[in-house]
Amino acid sequence: MTKEKLQTRIKRIIDNFLLINLFVVIFFAIFFIFAVIMEFNGVSSLLNIFQKLWNPLVVPLITILIVSSLLNGINSWLRRKLLSQEEDI
Repeated sequence: MTKEKLQTRIKRIIDNFLLINLFVVIFFAIFFIFAVIMEFNGVSSLLNIFQKLWNPLVVPLITILIVSSLLNGINSWLRRKLLSQEEDI
């Protein structure tokens, strides 16, 4: 396998992982909203489940999402900066 194909394959795997991560975070946000609504109606079991999943699962998922967004922004900023410097030369 060539280096370019390997880089493309790794990028595709990372992109798929981050996309799945995004949808899982969205699912947990919807689950939280539903659990709060059920708490107002007197059913506290869903909110208890969410609270048990918060630290071991939801916080790392949100952290991965935020860090990947920051890294993507820094990466694109650096690419633009380097491209503009190459054009100036």
